Amino acid sequence: MGCSSSAAIERQSQKLDEDIKAATLIQQWYRGHSARMEMKQRYTWSIFQSIENAADQDQLQLSQFFTFLMDYYIHHCADMKTTKYSVFSQLLQPSQGSSDRKALDPMPEVAKVPSSYTGPRIVFPLKASDVSTLLKAFKQGKQLHSWYMLQLLQATKNILKTMPNINQLSTHYSKDITVCGDLHGHLDDLLLIFHKNGYPMPGNLYVFNGDFVDRGESSVEVVVILFAFLLVYPKDVHLNRGNHEDYVMNIRYGFKKEVLRKYRLQGQKVLQAFQDVFRWLPLATIIDSRVLVVHGGISDTTDLGFLASLQRHRIADILWSDPRSKSGCFPNSSRGGGCYFGEDVTTKLFRKYKLKLLIRSHECKQDGYEMCHHGKVITIFSASNYYEIGSNQGAYVKLGPDLVPRFVKYRVNKSARKLTLKQRVSVAEETALKALRENLFIYQSEIITACRSFDPGNTGGISSSEWASAVESVLHLNLPWRTLQPRLAKIKANGSVDYLSTFRDLQFKQPLSEAQPGLIEAVYRHRADLEIVFGMIDKDHTGLITMEEFQQTWKLFCCHRNIRVDDKSMDDLARSIDFNNDGFIDFNEFLEAFRLVQIDNE
Repeated sequence: MGCSSSAAIERQSQKLDEDIKAATLIQQWYRGHSARMEMKQRYTWSIFQSIENAADQDQLQLSQFFTFLMDYYIHHCADMKTTKYSVFSQLLQPSQGSSDRKALDPMPEVAKVPSSYTGPRIVFPLKASDVSTLLKAFKQGKQLHSWYMLQLLQATKNILKTMPNINQLSTHYSKDITVCGDLHGHLDDLLLIFHKNGYPMPGNLYVFNGDFVDRGESSVEVVVILFAFLLVYPKDVHLNRGNHEDYVMNIRYGFKKEVLRKYRLQGQKVLQAFQDVFRWLPLATIIDSRVLVVHGGISDTTDLGFLASLQRHRIADILWSDPRSKSGCFPNSSRGGGCYFGEDVTTKLFRKYKLKLLIRSHECKQDGYEMCHHGKVITIFSASNYYEIGSNQGAYVKLGPDLVPRFVKYRVNKSARKLTLKQRVSVAEETALKALRENLFIYQSEIITACRSFDPGNTGGISSSEWASAVESVLHLNLPWRTLQPRLAKIKANGSVDYLSTFRDLQFKQPLSEAQPGLIEAVYRHRADLEIVFGMIDKDHTGLITMEEFQQTWKLFCCHRNIRVDDKSMDDLARSIDFNNDGFIDFNEFLEAFRLVQIDNE
């Protein structure tokens, strides 16, 4: 019995040891798996934000280009009738939307609603039932007729013009005040917020903190719903302006295209009406004299008294700044506009105005919100799946009389909820890497030159650290390049990085003139800027510009950006883009010419 008992104990001990070893291995695997997922999430997020910030820098440089054009016009083209750059006389003329004319009057230029129209029908002045009609129709994918749209926008503009730059709210008249951040055309997120938090109405007050449009596919519907609620409940719905409530931003990031696609013949009139309304959006909201809500942030010179007295329809300030842990106020080098402000700047403003909290938006956060400056600054972002399905949660914040923030997080989209963490990370990672490869491709000449500085023997191979240094010296994205290298470039048999392999997986879909390959890269690099300029030249929204307009635009752009190009190469490229040989360049032709596709290497 004793021997049998001892053997049993020994077997149990061996089994326990094996179980412990198995558990340890599983634990190690899980920790390693979690660490890899965390690493992928971090570098994916870094890629998304770095590329977004680079686009913001391009936006600032485009503004500098328009300043350059104005100077060029003054010094070289005073008499536009005698200059070869006459195209810019129309580009530099003030927009017709800059005055309070009767352009928004929908009658008689816009035909009244036909009997065949199956979309939502509303009656002015709007009532809560009309908003319900709009919500139901938009959920079904229906569109509001332009006749209704223009009346709604005119009514919205009229009410906004009566509002101050800074709205003052009080929790004494509402159980809670809900603050929402960027929506960016994400209709499902807005509807989910209403489902979880209730519709705006007396006792359920909302502040929407800018960036209602661009990027998402339903910007028109999102902003129409917000405007409709504002018209019905003007004391319970408050809209701050964001940096995307701006015409040039709308050209780059999609709202203009969406409006023209949905309203076709009346698209130009509807688009101008939206721009007129955007210019009158208030700039900030203050809750209980203690909480400042503003889209971007503050600076060391922020003066609420001055802000309250500005002609807001002529400015787009305080919309770009971001908080940072570093003290002081310094240029926002990542975005290229606005500033970074430290906790000392926040503290100084709070002391001056007896504030307790700053709520701002403007930056996508993985959890939908983030607190910094020891809880004094809150960033709230309400568009979930902003970069890609599963990339981030959305959130809103609620404030009661105690002014203690309570956050509600969510993630919209059924497909995102069905994905595992690994699947969500993989989808987001592939989208981010695709965008990054595109950036590498369009800077390939400079990157190859930088790599060859480490490769005097022209072997085609350099070390991983040298490759990382070369890429960062050109792109300035501050990314973990050594970690990313295995996903972006192949390794040679001797262990060195084959830096030319970085660019082999992509090519242009359409064959382009090879007269000057560097020119093709340069045009591709600035295609978004050129599309914006083309859009401003194309005042009748036909989608066409002449070959001469294209050449004049690009030559002056090259002059401004110090890009060297000869006239013959420019002419050859323009002709190669005009695929149908009609003497015009279609925006679609232009974009199609510079569309990258993946090469099948198998």
